Amino acid sequence: MQKLASGRVVTAVRAALGSWLFVVVAIAGATAALTARADASLPQNGHDKHLGVASCASGVCHGSVEGLEATHVLQNEFVTWTQQDKHATSYQTLLGERSRKIAQKLGIANAATAAICLDCHADNVAQAQRGDKFQINDGIGCEGCHGGAERWLSSHASNAKHEDNLALGMYPTNNVRARADLCLSCHLGNDRKFATHRIMGAGHPRLAFELDTFGVLQPQHYRIDADYAERKGSPGSVGTWLGGLVAAAKKNLELVQGPRFASASVFPEVALFDCHACHHLMSDQRWQPRKETARLGPGEIRLNDANLVMLASVAEVMAPGQYRTLIDGIADLHAAVRSDRDAVIAAARRLSGTVDQLGGSLVGSLVGGKVGEAEMKRILGNLFKQGLQGEYRDYVAAEQSVMAVDLLLIATGKKEATKAAVDRLYGTVRDENHFDAAKFADSLSALQHQTGL
Repeated sequence: MQKLASGRVVTAVRAALGSWLFVVVAIAGATAALTARADASLPQNGHDKHLGVASCASGVCHGSVEGLEATHVLQNEFVTWTQQDKHATSYQTLLGERSRKIAQKLGIANAATAAICLDCHADNVAQAQRGDKFQINDGIGCEGCHGGAERWLSSHASNAKHEDNLALGMYPTNNVRARADLCLSCHLGNDRKFATHRIMGAGHPRLAFELDTFGVLQPQHYRIDADYAERKGSPGSVGTWLGGLVAAAKKNLELVQGPRFASASVFPEVALFDCHACHHLMSDQRWQPRKETARLGPGEIRLNDANLVMLASVAEVMAPGQYRTLIDGIADLHAAVRSDRDAVIAAARRLSGTVDQLGGSLVGSLVGGKVGEAEMKRILGNLFKQGLQGEYRDYVAAEQSVMAVDLLLIATGKKEATKAAVDRLYGTVRDENHFDAAKFADSLSALQHQTGL
């Protein structure tokens, strides 16, 4: 988990945004920010021309060196992107020695010109959609997330309403589901682009993602205040986390139902499975059954279910009536792997419906103001309980749980008193190649003791 070397880094950035952000409240626009899925295509698939980051870089637009206080936006977004955002250097990664070796192993002449690489390391729109200032080596620039600016740039520059810009093709990144779909299109993949097992076998790192934490680390180049909430809505950090979990679970299940799993080859796409079910030392005897995998024995390959496991931990607290259905659905999906692909696809389809229903319940609770500090403490307490019962013995689940625990400690005002313990917990998932489930459980137990939950 190299991107999250310390919980302290995440906390410092979140705290700078204001503590009110992390308490979920019912505010104007929160429903739309949580629920509506974008009608528009993802920016890379849209039809509007991409004008290039230079069109946003003026000092009177988004190129101010310092953030401004007297305006709706900071206006230093371009500088933040160039100096701090990894998306700005994503194309440059393709020029490095590691990328050269990966490309060589895959039979690719040049990673910096291959669509299979550019589709996630750059704003790789068709040539006909590239404006005069567009440069592919800008990496993931403004329009890679906000959509081609051909129709909305003038409207945006004249301070039009956000709804007007959306009507002209701006991508609705303020909408949690739309933002999650966009981020997951690269950080997990879709039918068009995906870090396959073959690509990872050639040297590409395993992909990990959690919407709220990774959004904070980006870093955020906008200020969420009362004005922002009124104009665009804000579900808060916990709402973003939950919305991202639902979206990631849905996307995983869609991939299992899609052509990457239902191929004619002997093996389905192995990257859809839990990497560490196979990639661990032969002397590692960490396997134990979990509720969701009780019908699988030692050595049986299992699908990556980390987001589903996190959702189950929330459902047990917030939607107990749906919790058992979710657990049974996950167990059925794992067990179906023993049968055939049709059985797996059918189980994934049923489970996807359960996730939809659960997502609706969670959104209703969030927007209705039913998730306050007491409920967040109950969710946090359940994460501790599930982790200590061995539900997060798989590395990917442990990784997700650490990010969840961190943001919930902030949301409930318990982070300052537990910083050292949180850092130690992050340390247990820093290196997936040396993950020790027992050390993770010990650190989690120590943190739980400090919180009194």
